[in-house]
Amino acid sequence: MGSKEGRRVPEDASTREEKTEARQRIVERIEGEAGIPGLVDILAEKLSPTDLQSLLLEVYARRVRRRKPREILDDYRAGRFVCPSASLPQHLAVWDSLAWSMLPKDFVALELSPVAPLGTISALAPLSQDWSVTTSRNSEVVSDATNVLALEAAARRALQMEDPSKGDSRVHLAASHRLLRGQKFGEGPGVRQHFRLFALCSSGRDPGNLRFEVETALAHVEFFVRALHRYLGRSVSIRVAFADLGDPPHRHRLEDALVGVLAASGLPCQVGWEESTSEGKAYYRDLRFHIYAKHPNMGEKELVDGGGVDWGAKLLNNGKERMVISGLGSERLAQLFDQDIGLGQRV
Repeated sequence: MGSKEGRRVPEDASTREEKTEARQRIVERIEGEAGIPGLVDILAEKLSPTDLQSLLLEVYARRVRRRKPREILDDYRAGRFVCPSASLPQHLAVWDSLAWSMLPKDFVALELSPVAPLGTISALAPLSQDWSVTTSRNSEVVSDATNVLALEAAARRALQMEDPSKGDSRVHLAASHRLLRGQKFGEGPGVRQHFRLFALCSSGRDPGNLRFEVETALAHVEFFVRALHRYLGRSVSIRVAFADLGDPPHRHRLEDALVGVLAASGLPCQVGWEESTSEGKAYYRDLRFHIYAKHPNMGEKELVDGGGVDWGAKLLNNGKERMVISGLGSERLAQLFDQDIGLGQRV
């Protein structure tokens, strides 16, 4: 999310069906060659998670014992998951330092673990498990920090709801984290298997009339606009575009409360609406927003993606829980703008 390599695109039914059929053919071939019909069913259904973990650990331990150092070097040189980032860490540190210094006081900054519980992505969002790199210890490498922030936010909301005096409190979290994606991306600037994302997540109870979504979306957008304006400098124009994902549409309820408030805020950005998409409606609920910056040579580029999600309701089994998430691909920002603008020219 928030970057070309980070955009989360839900798979349509035909794509899922094609992948399922292709995977089934591979499974049938493997089971046939191994002479063990139903091997996948045994591993997936019959073994407990701890037994499966023990089995996989032994399998990989035996494989490693046969490996030679040269083979490891060859894999390192050829592997798309393990090569270093093309971004300069100094440039990424500039954005992180600036963003942390401007983060609203209501937000709690977190340093996340490199791994998350198995299913953190695919159980919350309409995305394939193929997006994540699954480990042999029944976990997965973090492929989207917003989902992990959602888990932490839900855990904190659960504690709040145990105290009647804190049930209406809100949780606001932020993290800058390197993500690893399992699906293969194409080639080009800003396209990497692993990349850094600056992510926000807000969680709380629904007070009605989309108030939570509006107030938290404004907080996310205002933060990113101010930080981007400071990072990129006055010469780069910024545009915020909201999409109404309501069914039925509720733009009339959002026009003054969302677009009107932001337009009158004096923030250095243009603000308006954009058409909703099927991909947006499959992933987000009620509203979505993008933040664009105009590159001096390449035109307008999307930098931030966010909106409302139903993850709080799912995680806490409570239909009154709401969440808003957003993220910016830090490396996309650095790779697109640093060489043309230069760190020294920023305000």
